Amino acid sequence: MHSRRHFLKQSGFLAAGFMGLQSLSRAQAFGLGTGESMTTQLPMLRRDVYGPLVPDPDRVFDLPQGFRYEILARQGDRMDDGLYVPGKPDGMAAFATDDGRIGLICNHELSDGDDESGPFGRRNHLLQSRHRPYVYDYGKGDQPQLGGTTTLILNPKTGQKELQYLSLAGTDRNCAGGPTPWGSWITCEETNLKAFGKIEKDHGYNFEVPLSTRIQPVRPVALEAMGRFRHEAVAVDPRTGIVYQTEDMGDGLIYRFIPKVNGKLQLGGQLQALAILDEPSCDTRNWKSLSSPTFPNDTPFSVRWIDIEDVTSPDDNLRFQGFEKGAARFARGEGMWYGQGEVFFACTNGGPIEKGQVFRYTPSTFEGTDRETEAPGKLELFIESTDKDVLKNCDNLTVAPWGDLFICEDSESPCNLVGITPDGACFEFGSNRYNDSELAGVCFDPSGRFLFLNIQTSGLTLAITGPWQQT
Repeated sequence: MHSRRHFLKQSGFLAAGFMGLQSLSRAQAFGLGTGESMTTQLPMLRRDVYGPLVPDPDRVFDLPQGFRYEILARQGDRMDDGLYVPGKPDGMAAFATDDGRIGLICNHELSDGDDESGPFGRRNHLLQSRHRPYVYDYGKGDQPQLGGTTTLILNPKTGQKELQYLSLAGTDRNCAGGPTPWGSWITCEETNLKAFGKIEKDHGYNFEVPLSTRIQPVRPVALEAMGRFRHEAVAVDPRTGIVYQTEDMGDGLIYRFIPKVNGKLQLGGQLQALAILDEPSCDTRNWKSLSSPTFPNDTPFSVRWIDIEDVTSPDDNLRFQGFEKGAARFARGEGMWYGQGEVFFACTNGGPIEKGQVFRYTPSTFEGTDRETEAPGKLELFIESTDKDVLKNCDNLTVAPWGDLFICEDSESPCNLVGITPDGACFEFGSNRYNDSELAGVCFDPSGRFLFLNIQTSGLTLAITGPWQQT
């Protein structure tokens, strides 16, 4: 009998699902409250989640019957601050504003050579000296780093965009990140770029971007205590304020950052790396080429956390320090999201066919305290793809307000938006018909009405609405 989280190999995508749960109920599996109305017996397959995709006559994005998308932002359009919408939109999050609108903060995975799609236009002709306090790496006025974030304000009653502006500038390859419980976005640099020539500063840091409903760019401050490495995404536990982090390397670590003061990341804290208790230097990747034992599905492992020192090392060696101390290896940590009492994260090329894994971490009741060893946090391999027609190279992901998991693909065309329901059914929710681009930035607004998504190399941001099955 297959593990419940090994995908079944079937000829059609919608024939794919999960076997029934074994030792955990679905409510436990997705961290839902015990009061949720859910059974513990699953059908072997479900094909009726949202139904088949309907071809989009405009050949942008296929969705199930009853769903529609609107293009909110497009690379190259002028924003309200006079700059251009940057290209390569990546991770993002949506926030409720005090006046009932939605604020969407979006990463742009650009570098200094991307001026054709940067916010300052071709050859950075819109860059002015007045921008300098708001540009982290000004590139001596000639070659600024072009990664950063934009903020978009949406009126949910009309569905119309009301404001868009550049909210963070001068960073490099802002890939993903994560929202905070206090209403800001942590944007992550996926780079180990060092200062030289016209590059004025080292990169590889996180930056915090508060939400503002008026044009208010951030004066960038690198959150150095959170570590210098190839960051991908973060998730913040609202109970403790601890920040979990992925590293996009083939032998990356999973980190956590315990701030000195909850909600004040700029005041510093302790960076740590995840290790499996009693399994030093555990390898979770499950590649066929490895001689290490297979990391099993359906088995929660107790973890311990290892202190990482010299966190701003210029040598991109924090993971090697972690290995020496017994930290676990992961296959390109990508998207990460806090659900309901647990953290999900994707490893884009983990598993025997190297098409992706999704892990679930459940923090300790005493997470980050001296009593943590009394009840350690648990790590579980939640999903491992054994068929690329079901899931291929999972990247950004999010947890819907009702518990569904939505996963972006970053692989060969077409790249799909894949869903997993709380009762274990796998379904294809959307498909990119515009080009071969990866999907990115999937997130819901707090009400659960809007799902936002990026088609990265097209520079498109979509808002999707429809008859969500909030069961």
